Amino acid sequence: MTSLHDNALTFRALHTGAAPLALANVWDAASARLVADAGASAVATTSAGVAWGLGAADGDRLGRERALELVARVVAAVDVPVTADIESGFGDDPEGVAETIRGVLAAGAVGINLEDALHAGPVPLRAVADQGERIAAARAAADAAGIPLFINARVDTYLRGIGDDDAERLRETLDRATAYLAAGADGIFVPGVTDPTTVSGLAEALPAPLNVLAGPGAPTVAEFGKLGVARVSLGSAIAEAAYAVVRRSARELFETGTYSTLTDSIPYGDLNALLAR
Repeated sequence: MTSLHDNALTFRALHTGAAPLALANVWDAASARLVADAGASAVATTSAGVAWGLGAADGDRLGRERALELVARVVAAVDVPVTADIESGFGDDPEGVAETIRGVLAAGAVGINLEDALHAGPVPLRAVADQGERIAAARAAADAAGIPLFINARVDTYLRGIGDDDAERLRETLDRATAYLAAGADGIFVPGVTDPTTVSGLAEALPAPLNVLAGPGAPTVAEFGKLGVARVSLGSAIAEAAYAVVRRSARELFETGTYSTLTDSIPYGDLNALLAR
């Protein structure tokens, strides 16, 4: 078996300028196995999909224990490195974040996303110094365990509309990213922006791998690579699409008594065989 340390190095090496790391985010063991079987070099969880699948809303409402149990199931389902979306760290203070990191490593994951959004606070984002302390605590916990955990610091300036104009938003993003890298982050995740000019500007200014969130209408993975992006994630989009099938098929059944929505489903035997491996 590959050691956790070696797995972490493998995952870290996937962040190169040659081609972006493409991540089709998963939320349970079955979706993880499907993504790995499709040829993924790594698997990432989506905090939203994980929360929804466990009956909770996204946005720091799911408890640490349940989240980490899910991460462990995903890790056990695949043979590739796993990076876990841990929202804001499942902790009220830096030590709480450190405790989460110890749990992440115990679950077998070798990367995390750690966001600076403040969902229940008076302002949309944490203060830079506060988030820096949380990142530093995550780094220290991983270092103490001897694991080169890849810390992907998520900057939610674009996602939450921080700043009065594009120039101010870009400046705030870069200021935060610089502070987070100094605190121990390895990469910067800026969801909410896909336009080539802004993306290339971010990639050029950042001395670390840039992660963007993609979906319909966004540039292709290859096009993002030409802009300097090192990592492209789908976030909650696949889970949203899966749940859309649930709603469409249920509505069709109850409204018309028909079943055409289920035409493109994975055959029972194929899915069962995949999970039986």
